[in-house]
Amino acid sequence: MSKIKLLKGSLLVAEPSILHDDSFNRSIILLTEHNENSSVGFILNRPLTYTVNDIIPEIDCSFKIYQGGPVEQDNLYFIHKIPELIPNSIKVSKNMYWGGNFESLKFLLQEKEIKNTQIRFFLGYTGWSKIQLEEEISDNSWFVSENDFENILSADNTSLWKNKLMQKGGAYKIWANAPDNINLN
Repeated sequence: MSKIKLLKGSLLVAEPSILHDDSFNRSIILLTEHNENSSVGFILNRPLTYTVNDIIPEIDCSFKIYQGGPVEQDNLYFIHKIPELIPNSIKVSKNMYWGGNFESLKFLLQEKEIKNTQIRFFLGYTGWSKIQLEEEISDNSWFVSENDFENILSADNTSLWKNKLMQKGGAYKIWANAPDNINLN
């Protein structure tokens, strides 16, 4: 099991052992909720081809939408760094918040008061039942990492997974440089 305690605000890094899992291959998940009953998170490095304007046509906003996970993919979620602008936000970690008043958010987006480095949108989320996540970590599907990115919302999506594997070191460095399709190696 991971030496880092599983807390909201932690990052879940897909182990190379799940390379053939279409939902989570090479994913990095920000854990936004973790308690004795369940866990919730959002995949940070899966941009979709949609923008906010594609999903909500009345909002003129070209911010990318990300695949948050396989659960409730018809719902829009968001994490952000601006709780002072979005009432009812839920604190995830020191400078990261989840959700909040959607009407306030819509107004701020329409008025161009929010930068894309302050917020990230997701279709769907990733969720686990009571002890499911701990079991997946024990089964080497994930390792837990501290969220040490200065601004995870503006981090380069293409290298998030690779950077975390390089940081972990050892045999992970080999996997970090493996091609997306290991059969082409």
